[in-house]
Amino acid sequence: MGFEKTRILAVANQKGGVGKTTTAINLGTALAAVGRNVLVIDFDAQGNASTGLGITRPERQMTSYDIVVDATPLEEAILETLVPRLHIVPGDENLAGVEMELADDPRRSYRLRDAVRSYANRAAESGLTQYDYILIDCPPSLSSLTINAMTAAHSLLVPLQCEFLALEGLSQLLRTVEVVRNGLNPELDIQGVVLTMYDRRNNLSDQVADEVRAVLGTKVYNTVIPRNVRLSEAPSFGKPALLYDYRCPGSEAYIRLASELLQRERSRR
Repeated sequence: MGFEKTRILAVANQKGGVGKTTTAINLGTALAAVGRNVLVIDFDAQGNASTGLGITRPERQMTSYDIVVDATPLEEAILETLVPRLHIVPGDENLAGVEMELADDPRRSYRLRDAVRSYANRAAESGLTQYDYILIDCPPSLSSLTINAMTAAHSLLVPLQCEFLALEGLSQLLRTVEVVRNGLNPELDIQGVVLTMYDRRNNLSDQVADEVRAVLGTKVYNTVIPRNVRLSEAPSFGKPALLYDYRCPGSEAYIRLASELLQRERSRR
């Protein structure tokens, strides 16, 4: 298995608080639970994906910052998590300085892609873990980190909160995708849009869902992620919701999302 067999998904939306990190760690957990080898790359200076998977600050000796700035081999930063087959490259506050540190590098947008491809080549020849999926948890901005993630990825997974003006923010993201596709990564596409924080008691959630589906059609997943307190609580215990409370509606939704994602992947092939 080489690079061509690993599917890389950038979990991205320039708006904060839409469920990117929650989606990355719980989708990754659900995929690992059905036997896939999954790597989460925490690409956000807040490091929330690392915290949500139980990686403490002292454990983050090497992070995604070292990968993109110092060209540290990916395997030197990979850590195991509580979830079998789910690994993580942690993130930390140093990522906030990447834009400035790489400003003069003409290949600054390719740093993560080069690191992932080099790892895949080494994994094919050695005993390194060969990943089925790499999920990149992007920062809430269209910064050089997000551009790096889009350049490295095969596809974009977009969590979209069920709230007013959701589509307005999405249109900006889609314009950025076109820029990346035209200049950096011609193969980049939209794997899917995931509606998050859905509240069945709120008519606005239904209106937003209908509007998004009318515009994006089959790109929108059938599975919606409900607004659920257990999803919010789980990171404070250093666990994905699927470990914290696998019977809660949020966990069940991410299990369905993983199943739907795998079905889409099979159809794509």
